[in-house]
Amino acid sequence: MGWQPERDKVVINVGGVRHETYRSTLQTLPGTRLAGLAEPGAAARFDYDPSAGEFFFDRHPAVFAYVLNYYRTGKLHCPADVCGPLFEEELAFWGIDETDVEACCWMNYRQHRDAEEALDSFESPEEAAAPEPAEPKRLCLEEGRPAGWWRRWRPRLWALFEDPYSSKMARYVAFASLFFILISITTFCLETHEAFNRIINKTETVPMANGSQWTQVALEVETEPFLTYVEGTCVVWFTFEFLMRVSFCPDKRDFIKSSLNIIDFVAILPFYLEVGLRGLSSKAAKDVLGFLRVVRFVRILRIFKLTRHFVGLRVLGHTLRASTNEFLLLVIFLALGVLIFATMIYYAERIGADPDDVTGSRHTYFKNIPIGFWWAVVTMTTLGYGDMYPMTWSGMLVGALCALAGVLTIAMPVPVIVNNFGMYYSLAMAKQKLPKKKNKHIPRPPQPGSPGYGPPHGSPGSPPRTHRRGPPCPLAQEEVVDINRAEARPNGAAALAQEDCPPIDQPLSPEDRGGGTGPTGPPQAAATGGGGRERCGRDRACFLLGPDYAPPPPGPLQEALLTA
Repeated sequence: MGWQPERDKVVINVGGVRHETYRSTLQTLPGTRLAGLAEPGAAARFDYDPSAGEFFFDRHPAVFAYVLNYYRTGKLHCPADVCGPLFEEELAFWGIDETDVEACCWMNYRQHRDAEEALDSFESPEEAAAPEPAEPKRLCLEEGRPAGWWRRWRPRLWALFEDPYSSKMARYVAFASLFFILISITTFCLETHEAFNRIINKTETVPMANGSQWTQVALEVETEPFLTYVEGTCVVWFTFEFLMRVSFCPDKRDFIKSSLNIIDFVAILPFYLEVGLRGLSSKAAKDVLGFLRVVRFVRILRIFKLTRHFVGLRVLGHTLRASTNEFLLLVIFLALGVLIFATMIYYAERIGADPDDVTGSRHTYFKNIPIGFWWAVVTMTTLGYGDMYPMTWSGMLVGALCALAGVLTIAMPVPVIVNNFGMYYSLAMAKQKLPKKKNKHIPRPPQPGSPGYGPPHGSPGSPPRTHRRGPPCPLAQEEVVDINRAEARPNGAAALAQEDCPPIDQPLSPEDRGGGTGPTGPPQAAATGGGGRERCGRDRACFLLGPDYAPPPPGPLQEALLTA
């Protein structure tokens, strides 16, 4: 690039770091914020300091270096040490499309969105049952007692049965639920053991028409009564827990759609149906009882209730759903391998066979290709049951190739699934340890005489009026956090705005405005020169006041305080 005059250069101060470039460089991306600096009249539309000859932007300086380099080279790269949302916000501020990010950095840029989606999927129950925002408290709104009691206790009771980490009492409830789940599953398994079963002889004698009797032998197996009592106790707890959760859930529709809640209901229902139909002697009732005994296996589904209490089980479920494509790829690979090697083993075992053995039943297990499917699945998954194996040298060669292909086929998608599990587990633990966000500050209502309140009382042209304010709201006062002066000192004048400058809603005194000893004192602004930005001084402490702010004339109260 040839020599360009000094007036073609632009100095940009971003967060205290000066960057210098040419106007022609900024014009490479028209329509963006930086391209506007190269247009005529940019000094009037942007924060321009004529004394320093630079434009100022209070943005991230490290990210701006990558943005400016995009104007120079035409390639937008994402810094590896910057969080993705921060880089995304900076691109939006400078007016750059995120699709311009280079392919080598796109995964790093996209990673934060994947993490946010994963965090959203791990939304804890305590967030779903979080208390209402502090807006009613700040506005001192009072609600009726019934609605207030319900809104106050429903999230707590919901978290008590849904989130084991919400409180100490919730942990006790979780331990009780875990205990009953284990007892119920143990009882379900013991009911099938012969030591806990009794054979009941229900032989009946049926009289015949000719006066003779016919004996109908009937034997039934019944479970020991104490196991039934234990199961009934567990069902009572599960019923109580289910009713409490369905009563205090925030959204009934989402509650019904939940698979775990459906499992709870299905596991409880057969016990009550069996108890209700046990006293009936009709054939239909006996058929229903027989069916209910068969569907007792649904009680084993209670094991999935453990996902509410163990993060690892929830992570496993999310991993399986997130790895659907990998599982589908694994199934396709296995299906192709099974088809190929089942066909190969069938024809390989036919080599050198006895011509008189047409079906091959005397020298091989592989009488047809569908039977070879089972052998191929067992071999590719490296299980090797040994119920079927090749007997010829050609079949053994095919078996060795099948085992090697199975190892390679399974090894390809498994690392992706493992990485998904590791990512989800780390995000779940981070979500669990994430501190709760609290309202650090609640602005107070405007005070009489402040700009937001209206004309001060007693000022010229303002009608006299009586200000009525309700009693202070105790709920709002509880949310106010006092500033610790000892901790706020190292943070500079901005952190000490509540100490060193008047409140935002109060007009500045003449001493603070002018910097002199009285209302007629010389202003400080004159000492710093006209124009430019004031980088220090008490005028910059109240940074929320605009540069064109004009305070109203002082009222009688302010004049009395100034003359005192």
